[in-house]
This record gives sequence, structure tokens and C-alpha cells, in this order.
Amino acid sequence: MHAGDTIMALSSGALPSGVAVIRLSGPKVREALSFVAGELPKPRVLTLRKIGADRQLDHGLVAWFPAPHSFTGEDCAELQVHGSPAGIKAILRTLGDFGLRLAERGEFTRRAFENGKLDLMAIEGLGDLLNAETEKQRQQALARYDGRLTARVEAWRHTLLDLRAEIEARLDFSDEGDVADDLPRSFESQLLDLRGSISDALASLSSGRIVREGVRVALAGAPNAGKSSLINALSKSDVAIVSDEAGTTRDVREVPLDIGGQLFVLLDLAGLRATSSKAEAEGIRRAEAAIASADILLWLEAPDTEKAIRPNTSAITLSVGTKSDMADRARYDVAISTLTGAGLNELIDRLKILGEGLTGSEPSLVSHERDRHALHEAIAAVDEAKRNLMNWELAAESLRHASAALERLIGRVDAEQVLDRLFSSFCIGK
Repeated sequence: MHAGDTIMALSSGALPSGVAVIRLSGPKVREALSFVAGELPKPRVLTLRKIGADRQLDHGLVAWFPAPHSFTGEDCAELQVHGSPAGIKAILRTLGDFGLRLAERGEFTRRAFENGKLDLMAIEGLGDLLNAETEKQRQQALARYDGRLTARVEAWRHTLLDLRAEIEARLDFSDEGDVADDLPRSFESQLLDLRGSISDALASLSSGRIVREGVRVALAGAPNAGKSSLINALSKSDVAIVSDEAGTTRDVREVPLDIGGQLFVLLDLAGLRATSSKAEAEGIRRAEAAIASADILLWLEAPDTEKAIRPNTSAITLSVGTKSDMADRARYDVAISTLTGAGLNELIDRLKILGEGLTGSEPSLVSHERDRHALHEAIAAVDEAKRNLMNWELAAESLRHASAALERLIGRVDAEQVLDRLFSSFCIGK
């Protein structure tokens, strides 16, 4: 990436399409826009123009965003034209001849970061928003992108700065008569309140992760208990092989499902039993590992199969009696029949309620592993400062470490490695 370049990209979806959006950013945007669309339109006002230089290539809407009031903080423009593959190629070729180059992945967003338009957490929120598949994922990503977590982190940083100022004033001006010898009585309570606030945010990490990655639901039981049939019934597709032969499932199959705006990841697992088959044994080992990491366990039992030993797990467990058309299944939490459809809506409703309990009603702002690491580090530094209150130099250094951990979270320090990894997952034109 070269900061001085003017970049361009098709920022809309695949061609052909009804409308296509070409985005421009950089120092030559003003001249490039005049070159292909004539006189500059009023800033931030869509204007219908002919598109082309020496010959007309298309006509469409043109928007002009002079710096610094743009997404990237640079001069920007957008061309909203017809989504013709030939037309887009011709426009990009004309702009390329004028000196613009095609943008790399995430380059527009990276420029926004480098020009102070977005912080690192907002960029992560934007990435989550682009990948959001369910309503809860959209809500959570938008909350992060809108800066709600940034605002909380900034409030913690201001508190830390105030606390450091109290200590450092006594270190730097201990010989001045107007500086008290002791810290204010409220100092320790402020420190404890700060720790509690960060801890509360960290406690929401689990629900935030579940929203981003999905509620993991393990379907387990003996071979032929109906796991694959239930997966197919819930997903309304033949994603899993259903066979009377035991042990046909050898690996963990993940099937995403949107229930009430929340992502659920259904795990179709090998049936649990003693076996001499090495391949099936490996499948059972993987099934046990998946159960151990699941958020919800659906323990399936059928009237025509032997019962398996239910594994110990911390997951929320529902006992599901399958093949209810063959026998009374009243002693189970839910009785279902994939043949008749009986009980499936009840099971979906139960999953929805359990999912809401795991994710909460409000979107969690803390949802990334990077969040966990930074907040843990900040809490540890605050605890260290509290232990060192009798030694002001050490306490001040501990508070500085807490501030540095929060600054890394925002992206004010040590951001390059995170940015390189993050932008590699962005699409061209964003």
C-alpha cells in the first residue's frame, strides 16, 4: 500500500447487476472526477452525469466528498453506474490511464484508520458487520462500529490518567507546600470501581463470542438415535447422510441455522458406543471433544436403539426422545418425530429461549479474543497498582501498563500486526 496513491475499486457486488458503485480515494480524486464526469458536483449531493473522457461510457449518479469529510479522510468520490461488466471495465481502464490504481483488500478502511476516522475496534466492528448473517450479529457489530466500546475504553483511560496524575503530582512536586502528602481517601475506591467496570465488560465476552460465532449445539447419542435425521429436518435440507447402518457418521459436521435472529451451529456427531473400528473410534473421540466445547447438548434417544452413556459436560442439556411416532416419549424434555414433524417447533422454541439466555437481550461489545487479552492485562495492572499503593513509583508504573493495554485495544500502539491480519479478510473496495 502506498499512502500517496489515488485508489479505485468496484465496491458493490458481483457483476452484472442493476447498479454498480465505483469508489475513489486519494489526492487525484478531484482531477479524476472532473476528467470522467465533467464539472465537480456540490459536495455530498448526488448528481446525474455522463461518464467518460473522450467518449461516453455510461451515465449515472456522481457523489463528491472533499477531505476531511469523507470515509477515508481524503478526497473521495463515488460513481453509481449500470452494473455492466464491459462498462465497469471501461470506466476503470479510463481511470487507470489517468493514474489511479486498483485498491488492495481493506485499503479504504486502512486509510480511514490512518487518518483518524476510525479506531481499531470500530474497524473490527465494520468487519463483523460486513460478515453478519443474523440480526443479533448485525446489532452487535453495529454497536462496536458505532464506537460504544471505544467510548467505554476512553472513559477507563481518563480515569487512569486522573489516578496517575494524583500519584505523579506527589512524586514530582513533593517539596511544594500545596501538594498533600497522602493520596485522597477516594483514590482506592476509584481504583476498585474502575476494576469492577472493566471486569463487568470482560464478563460479557462469552455472550459476545456466542453471538459472533454462533451457539454451538451438539447432537449426541447412540448410533441411529436420529441425529442426522434431526439435522436434516431442522436445516430443511439433506446435509447429512441418513442410513440404517450404524457408525456412518465419522466426523463432526457443522450446519449453521438462523433461529430468531441468532446463529446456531448444529454439530452432527458420530454415535457414541464401543467400537473396534479405528476410523469410527476417531469419530467418537472428535464427537466427545465437540460435546465438551458445546454450549447446548441435545441428548437423543430412540426406542429402537441401545442407550449410550451420557457424557459429563458443562453444556446446557436437553433430553430429546426421537421417533415419537413409534413409542410414547413423555419422559423426555422434548419428544420429536422427523417423520411426522411432531415436536420440531417445540424444540426450535426451546433452542431459541436457551440461545437468548446465553447471549442476553443487549448486544455485547466485548466479543474478540483480542478484547479478552487486553482487558485481562488491564485488570492485572490495576490489581498490581492496588498492591503497590505504598510505593508510588511502582503504582504509577502499573497504572501506565493498564493504560497501555487499553491503548492497544483501540489501536493507538502496536496496531500494525493486527491491521495486516484484519484487512486480509476485507473485500476489495472496503
